[in-house]
Amino acid sequence: MQTIVIYSSQTGNTRKLATQIFAAIPGDSKDLKNIDEYREKDAELYFVGFWVDRGDCDEKTVELLSGLHGKKIALFGTCGMGNDPAYYQKVIDRVKTWIPEDNEYMDAFLCQGKMPIQVRRRYEEMAKSGQNTEQIQAMIRNFDRAMLHPDRTDEAAAADFAVQVWKRIGS
Repeated sequence: MQTIVIYSSQTGNTRKLATQIFAAIPGDSKDLKNIDEYREKDAELYFVGFWVDRGDCDEKTVELLSGLHGKKIALFGTCGMGNDPAYYQKVIDRVKTWIPEDNEYMDAFLCQGKMPIQVRRRYEEMAKSGQNTEQIQAMIRNFDRAMLHPDRTDEAAAADFAVQVWKRIGS
């Protein structure tokens, strides 16, 4: 097998991107697996998808990445907090630290993703305290914007990302 797309998705956001990435990869020598279903398979190129958990990837993705050796790895994921390229780069830089040095890091793609409604409720409770109201209102506005993501533009960008990475391996 040439390419495998493995993803961890708590809310379905990263799964959406994974299906778009999988569909964009040419040929038949590919597979798509939820991280819970993944059993070690050999592939040349790994697209590894994650959801952002406190500025890093989730624990299952840490375990997967840490166990890959001698592979080409491209990362993708979704993040509820903000649509901020600088923040996304910080997340990518953290996640890359889990990739052992004998792998070849190819690139990464992140986009905003919707969050569980419990998050908004937590923000609303925080707002009742009267402290940091401007910051909390910004977090609520971000939550509301995130409810629309990943959207078709995000999905198309993920597919384009996959094609660009795939082309770079010279296949």
